[in-house]
Amino acid sequence: MNAVLQIGNRTINGEGIIPRLASYQMLPQLCRESIIDEAIAPIDCTAEEIANVRQQFYEQNQLIDETTQQIWLKQHGMSREFLETVFIPRLLKIEKFKYQTWHHKLESYFLQRKRSLDRVIYSLIRVKEAEMARELYFRIQEKEQSFAEGAREYSQGPEAQVNGILGPAELGTIHPNLAHLLTISGPGQLWHPIRIEEWLVIVRLETLIPAQFDVAMRQRLLRELFENWVQEQMRISIL
Repeated sequence: MNAVLQIGNRTINGEGIIPRLASYQMLPQLCRESIIDEAIAPIDCTAEEIANVRQQFYEQNQLIDETTQQIWLKQHGMSREFLETVFIPRLLKIEKFKYQTWHHKLESYFLQRKRSLDRVIYSLIRVKEAEMARELYFRIQEKEQSFAEGAREYSQGPEAQVNGILGPAELGTIHPNLAHLLTISGPGQLWHPIRIEEWLVIVRLETLIPAQFDVAMRQRLLRELFENWVQEQMRISIL
């Protein structure tokens, strides 16, 4: 069989490609990209659009001169012709596919996701002894000790190194029970110790930073919707 791939001194023929992809756990990636190729096939791009994306690609990857461009091409196993006539147009088609498919759903998706996208800065102390947790809570409540002092001296997690202050963190990345408390808190609200897994936690909301439906958020949500779609298509393909 004719050789199809040369890597250093090794030649991999067509018969050996699939077993190698399987052993390297790369078949799911091949499936993913094939699904995307099929979806974007009908999409057309103008020469001007491709030229704009090509310029952005060179700028974003800091390919500012011939030398850096050649190094990048060699590292990625591409010719310049392939980069500019296949790879970059494919990137553009993917972005157009995302926009055409989901841009009209972005605002409703944002509202659906907003609670988990809001960010918080909060103070936290975690201990394992119930008596200590109660004592710390009452000291902080009565202003006999600051939250920062209590965290530094007694908290048993990494927050002790930063005076108990955590964030900004998206609510969706925080333990659901803790996120719920922070969601219904006003700034400065101190909560009685609550149990979260093996810890007794004292928490106080410092600042709520509402998520904004801006350009960066739109791009993020488009990526999320696209990725959700890809994963669903991959799941269907293996049923």
